[in-house]
Amino acid sequence: MKEQQSIDALKKSILNHNAVTPAEHFERVVNLVKVLRSECPWDRKQTPESLAHLLLEESYELVYAIDSGDDPELKKELGDLFLHVCFQVLLADEAGKFTFIEVFEALCHKLISRHPHVFGSAKADTEEEVLGNWESLKMKEGRASLLDGVPKAMSELLRAYRVQKKVAGVGFDWPSDEGVLDKLTEEIGELRNAASKEEREEEFGDLLFTIVNYSRFIDTNPEDALRKATNKFMGRFRKVEKSVLASGRCWQEFSAEELDGLWNEAKKGR
Repeated sequence: MKEQQSIDALKKSILNHNAVTPAEHFERVVNLVKVLRSECPWDRKQTPESLAHLLLEESYELVYAIDSGDDPELKKELGDLFLHVCFQVLLADEAGKFTFIEVFEALCHKLISRHPHVFGSAKADTEEEVLGNWESLKMKEGRASLLDGVPKAMSELLRAYRVQKKVAGVGFDWPSDEGVLDKLTEEIGELRNAASKEEREEEFGDLLFTIVNYSRFIDTNPEDALRKATNKFMGRFRKVEKSVLASGRCWQEFSAEELDGLWNEAKKGR
């Protein structure tokens, strides 16, 4: 009975809110999730595991909004992501694992301890020095390997990038981009000479890994670059689609040369 009265009080405060400060709005969102956990059949059955893929989807939708430069959509997607963060913390709190306060305390402790050049006496005048200090400090926190903590759930393109950045942070890296380009040429040759499916797969993986390595030297995140390239291709292909539909002919009636011509026309519009 008391629990239902508490939920009813939360519902009333949510609907008749007069939140002004960020803290008050934050409290309203947390209370909203608490009510949903109590009153909504779908929300009641969720677990950290069942929500994990949705959290990932929301992250991708947020990135898409950033790429699109759509501020109203970005605002909405940030809210969706924040909702999932709140949900995960409340689930942990319900299970007696940790609370919001502990999450915030852990975050502040980590950021302060890993920025001794800001909150202490250490010196770091360049981005490279900051990253080097960051990895060294994480090792002092008890990690067995420099590569511990690289999420397995990442896309493999981004995971390769993260691994390479970590080892580069301690000096395990190519001295210049020329060496990476030479390695890239070498890997293409090995792919050409691969005899079996297994060898081709292995050499193709090595080639991708080297391409990711080169992306660091030109200060480009490979995930971002590939996403933009894919979006560019999709935009141009849609123009080709429109031309095909406008012609009244089906795809099979177009020769390879004709389709190539439509593609080149689509490229002119960028």
